[in-house]
Amino acid sequence: MKPAIRMAAGALLLAGALAPETNMQAQGIAQDAAQRLAAVRSGTVRFTVTLRPEVCGSGQNVWRTRDGRQRTSWGGRDTRDVEYDVDCDAGPGRVVVEKDGGAVRDLRFYVGGRWRSSSTATDLGQVSTREAASLLLAIARASDGKAARDAIFPLTLIDSVEVWRDLMQLARDDARPREVRRQSVFWLGQLAETPATAGLDELVGEDALDRDVREQAIFALSQRPRDEGVPALVKVVKTSRDPELRRKALFWLGQSGDPRALALIEELLARR
Repeated sequence: MKPAIRMAAGALLLAGALAPETNMQAQGIAQDAAQRLAAVRSGTVRFTVTLRPEVCGSGQNVWRTRDGRQRTSWGGRDTRDVEYDVDCDAGPGRVVVEKDGGAVRDLRFYVGGRWRSSSTATDLGQVSTREAASLLLAIARASDGKAARDAIFPLTLIDSVEVWRDLMQLARDDARPREVRRQSVFWLGQLAETPATAGLDELVGEDALDRDVREQAIFALSQRPRDEGVPALVKVVKTSRDPELRRKALFWLGQSGDPRALALIEELLARR
């Protein structure tokens, strides 16, 4: 797709004039926030959105608790390294979009805190979770480069929306940059929803997908809860016709230390 055509399509997506058949948009999401974003040709647009209850953060440092035990962090150093702790605000999520000539050029995401006063930024205020998810998904689908990639992470943290099907669609879209597709697969693996594991398993088995995307799906399976990820990786080792994918799955099984993984490795060694 030529750059001019892609830019025009992106503007239409953000305005809601084009409606890709996605899980989010099939739920009748209002387009007010997208229209207001599209109305800004050049400049800074920002908004806040409610995040999932297991998410907290301090600026660009984000933490998420899984099953009340496991805590995953992104964006910063472990506080043990600096011997102090930081406040972990339970939101809101804060999204900043930079536009130039009608196109989204950059996207930044923060958790908690407060906005600094600005006489130049267009503030959309508190945006509903469905509107915010629809807007970020449109950016991931239509923008190029870093902005599209950076829209995916906050999309997965928004409260009360289900986006795993949308991430799978992005992963399968060979018109999207490879890094956008890889990020879609990675964050699919971080979702709390159980169907995400089945979705990753499905991506691994799709011969038409780029090998890079399928290998990323195997890694993402290794990040799932053990009772979901380990059986899925065992299945890849036992059933995949692709030796390289089998090797990747076996490697991540070996890293898990799970008894089921060790039993499979012993079984394979016994056959030699």
